[in-house]
Amino acid sequence: MIKSRLLGLAILVLAWTGQGKAQFAHTDHKQIVDAAGKPLLIRATNLGNWLVPEGYMWLLKDGPQSPSEIRALVLELLGPEGSAAFWQKWRENYVTREDIALLHRAGFNAIRVPLHYSLFESDDAEGFKLLDRLIGWSRAENLYLILDLHAAPGGQTGANIDDSVGYPWLYQSAKEQDHLLAIWRRLATHYRDEPEVLGYDLLNEPIPNFPKLAPLNPSLEPLYKKLTGEIRKVDGHHILFLGGAQWDTNFAVFGKPFDANTAYTFHKYWTAPDESVIQQYVDFRERYDVPIWMGESGENTDEWIAQFVKTLEKNNIGWAFWPYKKMEKASAVVSVTPPADWEKIVEFGKLPRGTGHVEERLKVRPEQETITRAFDELLENVRLQKCRVNEGYLRALGMKADIAASSGGGPAK
Repeated sequence: MIKSRLLGLAILVLAWTGQGKAQFAHTDHKQIVDAAGKPLLIRATNLGNWLVPEGYMWLLKDGPQSPSEIRALVLELLGPEGSAAFWQKWRENYVTREDIALLHRAGFNAIRVPLHYSLFESDDAEGFKLLDRLIGWSRAENLYLILDLHAAPGGQTGANIDDSVGYPWLYQSAKEQDHLLAIWRRLATHYRDEPEVLGYDLLNEPIPNFPKLAPLNPSLEPLYKKLTGEIRKVDGHHILFLGGAQWDTNFAVFGKPFDANTAYTFHKYWTAPDESVIQQYVDFRERYDVPIWMGESGENTDEWIAQFVKTLEKNNIGWAFWPYKKMEKASAVVSVTPPADWEKIVEFGKLPRGTGHVEERLKVRPEQETITRAFDELLENVRLQKCRVNEGYLRALGMKADIAASSGGGPAK
């Protein structure tokens, strides 16, 4: 009797486990497959600049570049109440239901979402509300999401993109590693039962290619192992994406795969768009029988992008080009028109910061009316209806190009 009951229980557990796995995309040898086991070639864009602002997408050349530097400039120009209201509206307007619908119409099947750790410091933090809303829209449009920790505690790069202090202390600080583990444990607990989430990109572009930082390379895979162990305590469903060192380019830091549901991700910018630049990753895939994925590329001509997409897909490599939306430039799905007088904000942003420069900054500070009007207009211009759809960029990606928003800037030919 007891043996019979135990056998019945075992069958139920196996059935439940199999059913759970069947609800989620996962890895299968060299491929990523959907819940039904059908091969899934990821064709995605990146929601850069939404939750992790970057200076170049604000045209802030020679000025603030990291999220903290940009927030400091906005705080200086708009004040405490004004800047808080600005950022709330920014996050509401930059990515909306209409943006996700446009991506579906274009033919994308996934979205990579860069995250800042500070938005996920508690179970009821703002970041979860924003992501939950985004998941609802993505579910309605049949799009997967890849959660990308772009800015990690302590900094995985020490550069502007992770919003750190100028050095990647993450690899040497036990406190910051514990902080990182807590962030991913919280994210994995919240989304462990969400099949619309394709997987977790654990660290964006760790360890720059600066010679001074090369000694940190041996620390990367052990950190990934710690993260994997912590996530697997609460979430056995989702794919874990592991990026190489030196801005996600160096796979030599990896040994034999240590998790059964893991893919390896690389980034490629400003290289030849041919097979020579991806061969090392294809070789890695063959050696270890694991999927590889190109998580970022772009910032180039439409001709280059078209050639690189062809190279990737010829080699059965999915991709996520960067970015979805940015100011003025056409190397994105949609472009934002700069506000009137934005050049005055840009020029002010170039001035030396710090309390030792207050007097000289005040002498050339734009009038408050000009400042307020420029930022109000920016919040309007980032809305999809005011943006320009870049048809040439979409065609280069192999997407449908005739998908202009219902009103606003219209397509760019």
